[in-house]
Amino acid sequence: MRCYTVHMIELAINGETKKTEAATVAELLTELGLAGQAVAVEVNRDVVPKKLHREAKLRAGDEIELVTLVGGG
Repeated sequence: MRCYTVHMIELAINGETKKTEAATVAELLTELGLAGQAVAVEVNRDVVPKKLHREAKLRAGDEIELVTLVGGG
């Protein structure tokens, strides 16, 4: 029998503290239901290009800013 440990980290996402199991930006976007959407991402004030979302590791205490486009008139 294998025993898996869930590793939760605490992040500040758009100013709100949240706990997550996500290890990368891509995993975080999936967890938040934003995967596949146009989202600008900053980690600790550094822009993370979409092509690096799967590689960009998250660490406890990171400050994440997410901006999505909203259409309207």
